[in-house]
Amino acid sequence: MEQFGLYNPANGVAAIGLERVSRVNYNLSEVELYEEAIRRGEADLTADGALRAVTGQHTGRSPKDKFVVRDAVTEDKIWWDNNKPLSPEHFAVLKADMLAHAAGRELFVQDLIGGADADNALPTRVVTEFAWHALFIRNLLIRPKRDTLSTFEQKLTIINLPSFKADPERHGCRSETVIACDLANGLVLIGGTSYAGENKKSVFTVLNYLLPAKSVMPMHCSANVGPDGDTAVFFGLSGTGKTTLSADPARTLIGDDEHGWGENGVFNFEGGCYAKAIKLSAEAEPEIYAATRRFGTVLENVVLDENRVPNFDDNSLTENTRSAYPLHYIPNASDTGLAPHPKTIIMLTADAFGVMPPIARLTPEQAMYHFLSGYTAKVAGTEKGVTEPEATFSTCFGAPFMPRHPAEYGNLLKELIARHGVDCWLVNTGWTGGAYGTGRRMPIKATRALLTSALSGNLKNAEFRTDANFGFAVPVSVDGVENAILDPRSTWADCLAYDNQAAKLVSMFIKNFEKFEAHVDAKVKDAAPGLLIAAE
Repeated sequence: MEQFGLYNPANGVAAIGLERVSRVNYNLSEVELYEEAIRRGEADLTADGALRAVTGQHTGRSPKDKFVVRDAVTEDKIWWDNNKPLSPEHFAVLKADMLAHAAGRELFVQDLIGGADADNALPTRVVTEFAWHALFIRNLLIRPKRDTLSTFEQKLTIINLPSFKADPERHGCRSETVIACDLANGLVLIGGTSYAGENKKSVFTVLNYLLPAKSVMPMHCSANVGPDGDTAVFFGLSGTGKTTLSADPARTLIGDDEHGWGENGVFNFEGGCYAKAIKLSAEAEPEIYAATRRFGTVLENVVLDENRVPNFDDNSLTENTRSAYPLHYIPNASDTGLAPHPKTIIMLTADAFGVMPPIARLTPEQAMYHFLSGYTAKVAGTEKGVTEPEATFSTCFGAPFMPRHPAEYGNLLKELIARHGVDCWLVNTGWTGGAYGTGRRMPIKATRALLTSALSGNLKNAEFRTDANFGFAVPVSVDGVENAILDPRSTWADCLAYDNQAAKLVSMFIKNFEKFEAHVDAKVKDAAPGLLIAAE
């Protein structure tokens, strides 16, 4: 086996059973990975100097093909209602077959870090057969100093072989695609998919398992910090504005997707960004757009024209086009990935029913309720079969990545909010004046004005009313924002239609929360919507 590059000679891939591969390329630079990806026909060079890769059948994550090994260590710690179990015996066969499949192949290894806080960092080794996957994960995780690579020792290993096809009967999985997590032994096996996001989300999943045991809160969120050290955290599912709204030129970006909150404050899990690229424009998101034109950036499933210029409006490959680049490509990004304890938490939703106000103040109990609910809505046309607004509840704003029970994360968040006196707000970036198809999208100018007021602390001094459907506090008037938009009911032409729509959404919340009621205290239960209407 030929081994090339800088690595710990006492910690080669043979230690995990990869003994018969032809060549291993350790910790290659961006330039070297470019050369390899193009030489091997894995990717194309764009006119602007980025690397473009197409992933084929899988253009997004495969949550139905993700499994967690169920053993004595994980039996009582994993939320099995949400995580598919895999037996240790099946995992052992899968591992042996993948190691055998790697024989005679050339592999790429990147030794990286998940977590900017040294006390909670997860040294991670990613082994893949694609050079562009190595570049992708090098962009997305934290790159250690080169002089530390000769002594690097990982706590998590990811082996990703897209050309490997799993056998459901032999390996205990669902299809030829498999993402198998052995949390007790720090090993993730990925096969049958070229979608690079599986690498990144595997690290997030493992951190979500490890950190709560240390009273550290893992969060699917973006984060930024103002000049006075006022950190803000933005929870939100895809399409709610998490990346866009945290990219504020007046504030330093900590990260756009995954963070921890522990004794030392907030810290980024990553060293890069994985931004959605569909309909990306220089006018709407200039920093992200500029990053797509830089050497080192990986564009995933973005269509190129005959001159190899990206067409970000073309969704013929997928709506889920992506751009992966190191964090320092954003001009005002943090160079440490660290920030003080948050002063403000923003929970984002894109309410396509047109019911939610543009902003509402949450009590700690309401914050836990909405965190466990993780609500947003799909709109017609975004997915096959979606013909009208459809509610989506993804607990903790990231159910697919949560190994533990949501109440464990919710209680930890509630304790941290109370301990540090954090202000919590629910922000709707969805529709006003009617549901999707009738109303209009919430004006971004209004959203930014409300966020600015909330982050500065000025919004706390506003006059508030109690929302009749959800019970949270809604400002009556805010400078720079038209008063009517603050009262969703008044923006509808038919107020009775609004009431019916609101009642429908409230019932969805209540139905969804039934599975959490046994795991929360009475105050959180009392934060449920609809109670005021019932009392009336």
